[in-house]
Amino acid sequence: ALALPAATVAALAAIESLLSARVAASISDTGPYDADRELVGQGLASIASALFGGMPATGAIARTAVNVRTGGRTRLAAIVHAVLLASIVAVGASVVASIPLAALAGVLMVTATRMISLATVRSVVGSTRADAIVFVATAVITVSVDLITAVLVGIAVTAFLALRALARSSGVHREELPGPAEAGDERVALFRLEGALFFGAAERMLERVGAMRDVDVVIIRMSQLQILDATGAQVITELVQALERRGVTVLVKGIQARHLELARRVGVIDSLRHRNHLFDELPSAVAHARSHVRRASAAM
Repeated sequence: ALALPAATVAALAAIESLLSARVAASISDTGPYDADRELVGQGLASIASALFGGMPATGAIARTAVNVRTGGRTRLAAIVHAVLLASIVAVGASVVASIPLAALAGVLMVTATRMISLATVRSVVGSTRADAIVFVATAVITVSVDLITAVLVGIAVTAFLALRALARSSGVHREELPGPAEAGDERVALFRLEGALFFGAAERMLERVGAMRDVDVVIIRMSQLQILDATGAQVITELVQALERRGVTVLVKGIQARHLELARRVGVIDSLRHRNHLFDELPSAVAHARSHVRRASAAM
């Protein structure tokens, strides 16, 4: 029952700690940080804290920024901070409790202002519309809700925009047959798949190629297809089966080695009329297609 809440706390603590390290690296010359080392150290600290009934350990962005801005560069700064904080809690808790919240809010406002890089803001907002949307959404949610929620929403929006851009960059294009034109070439359709064929782009390919009429052979050129997932492979299988049912012969050219096993498992290869309808070279596929058209014309 505690596994899910514990995993949630661990994930949030890891995100905040890495954000703290990223802020420190961006506002000082402390150099790059080792994310794996940070998380291992945080995990050991959380285990040690739990043994004494304490809370999970995590980095704090505001305190990290103040520490770095005032000259902290080594692990000694964190140790001094911890000792001073423990001493204040043990000895001067009543004095600290009397500090007006308005004064503390002013300190936090100054700290937050010093954490903002106007040059970075201008470069992000002025780069692309997608980056500007992610930046504004994350900033608004940080102020109105909290930092962790803002980070999660920012990651989700970035993933969505990245998938949309990937789907738009993918495409299916009809090409002219290579070499001198021959009689019957109009009965052969050559399509080149490029980019990524996944759930976000597969349906467009199915609609474009599946709508072909007045052709006897369709050549699907896959050598420039960079990404293929199970959904994309399934769409190719359905497309081949639909065309074959209409009497259109489908030839597949240039399946990359890393996609071949997936194509076999999903059924792309088995959906072809013959195993020799799978080609490595385009000239061989085109020659076979033209031969098929000539045989079909002679039979008529």
